[in-house]
Amino acid sequence: MKRLSKLSPQPLWNYFEEICQVPRPSRKEEKIIRFLLDFAEKNGLKTRQDKIGNVLICKPATSGREKDQVVVLQSHVDMVCEKNSETQHNFDTDAIKPFIDKGWVRAEGTTLGSDDGIGMAAQMVVLTATNLSHGPIECLFTVDEETGLSGAFALQPGFLTGNILLNLDSEDEGELFIGCAGGIDTVGTLNFTPESLPAGSFAAKLEVKGLLGGHSGDDINKNRGNANKILNRFLLDADKKFDLHLAAFNGGNLRNAIAREASAVVVIHNSQKENFIVEWNVFASEMEFEFERSEPNLRLLHQSVNLPDFVIDSDTKTRLFKLIAACPHGVLEMSSRMIGMVETSTNLASVKFSGNNEIVLTTSQRSEIDSRKYMAAEMVESAMLLAGASVAHSDGYPGWTPNPDSEVAKIAADSYKKLFGNDPLVKSIHAGLECVLFLEKYPELDMVSFGPTIRGAHSPDERINIETVDKFWKLLVDILENIR
Repeated sequence: MKRLSKLSPQPLWNYFEEICQVPRPSRKEEKIIRFLLDFAEKNGLKTRQDKIGNVLICKPATSGREKDQVVVLQSHVDMVCEKNSETQHNFDTDAIKPFIDKGWVRAEGTTLGSDDGIGMAAQMVVLTATNLSHGPIECLFTVDEETGLSGAFALQPGFLTGNILLNLDSEDEGELFIGCAGGIDTVGTLNFTPESLPAGSFAAKLEVKGLLGGHSGDDINKNRGNANKILNRFLLDADKKFDLHLAAFNGGNLRNAIAREASAVVVIHNSQKENFIVEWNVFASEMEFEFERSEPNLRLLHQSVNLPDFVIDSDTKTRLFKLIAACPHGVLEMSSRMIGMVETSTNLASVKFSGNNEIVLTTSQRSEIDSRKYMAAEMVESAMLLAGASVAHSDGYPGWTPNPDSEVAKIAADSYKKLFGNDPLVKSIHAGLECVLFLEKYPELDMVSFGPTIRGAHSPDERINIETVDKFWKLLVDILENIR
């Protein structure tokens, strides 16, 4: 039974719910690509596909508008796959289960995939609607936006013919984006030596859970807790008070998500067990007070567990604790060009024990200024090198410099005011958008990005505001009507 069948505009929600049934993790997009190609064939639409998997579906202009400019509508097909630890869900095979909750659509225990499933759904409606007025349409569906922007990187000149692009991958209704931050990832690796457990040992698992997490660009300035940082605060202090050994530390997941959960398995002597648990409970109370306004669902848990096979050597343990403490996380600079916007930030995304006696720390830096993006990466690298880690940087991507004279941005702003009676905010976004990579291959593109209101993206708290989806759709229709 369809859960979103009474929402408006129904064709858009119907396609969105169909998309929810198709597994589409980043770099595993075969099923959603097949879904799109089957959709196009069913509706008699011409398609193209490039070597990396990007799909282009074309629709002719409506009668009388054949000589209008070609408009490219663009979204990405993959989604961030995050779930609550207690949720049983296989993103490779299972459908997302959306439900309506007080004016929002959410998913049961997982990310919803409205980023960017709602953009895909809007494209599908445009491609099949018979009551719209528009020029020639090219709908571009890109792969692997969330983990590497691979589809946008691989897009070749000549694949598109339009010079106007509407990116349908923004998350704030009432805002039009004409610029975005550039980004780079910095990864540090510590090697450890496994050691035997000391005699008379007791093992405990410590967990930080219930944090909001969220998008490492859009949400980095909202004072949200980082589970890696919180857990490490306790471990760093406890290491001075107890004969503490570390068997595991695993926190966070994706490079573009703020860490919501973290856990560690520690080993101490049986004689220190009671005092250790008291210290943990005191720390838990302190954190709950510290984050009571920004993280009301924060939980710090502990439980006894079976003794592990080994602990890591003491020297690496100490260097790890100090590295996590020293590694910057959060806003580094606010913008002097666009007041109230973040200019430069860094995200301590994940800390993972691997099967190769390695501990891998993944971070992501963003800035609207390339030189400061690299400055932030150097800052993170310095902390990692001082801790004895090996360091690698991704190739990164540049920022999209705003064009205040953008014709399509003016059309979009005029449409918004005409429809809703007030001016939209025209601004840059701290998140990365594929638009900047399109410009490298198509320097003549005139672009604007917009979308409905999405909150909690990249976390199981992801939700999309129902009312703003209707406004998003009306705005898209009117923009297409007015691009000539």
